[in-house]
Amino acid sequence: MKLTKIDNNFSASPQISVEDLLDIKAAGFRSVICNRPDSEDGGAHPDHNLLESAAKEAGLKFAYLPVVPGQINDAQVAGFKLAIDKLPGPILGYCRLGIRSKVLYERAR
Repeated sequence: MKLTKIDNNFSASPQISVEDLLDIKAAGFRSVICNRPDSEDGGAHPDHNLLESAAKEAGLKFAYLPVVPGQINDAQVAGFKLAIDKLPGPILGYCRLGIRSKVLYERAR
C-alpha cells in the first residue's frame, strides 16, 4: 500500500482493502477516514460498511466522509476538520488515489 505522509498525524492512501487494515494498525495508525463514495466506479471497490466493521475489529476508529472528485466544498472541509480533531491519531485517509484525502486535510489545517 502506497502512503503519502502529510505530517505526523495524517497520511493519505489510495483505496484500501480489508486485508490492509492489519498492516495499517501495525504501522501505528489509530483511525481511518474513507473519502470515497460507495457508489463511485459503480461500487467496484469495498463498501465503507465492510471496511468500517473490519477496522473496528482491528481496533481502529473509522469515519465515512464521502467526497466526489473535484467537488470539495467548505461544508465537507469543516466535517473533515471535525473528524480529524475528534479521532485519535495518527490517521489514514483514503479515496481512489489518495488525492481527495490529501486536499481535505490540507484545506482543514
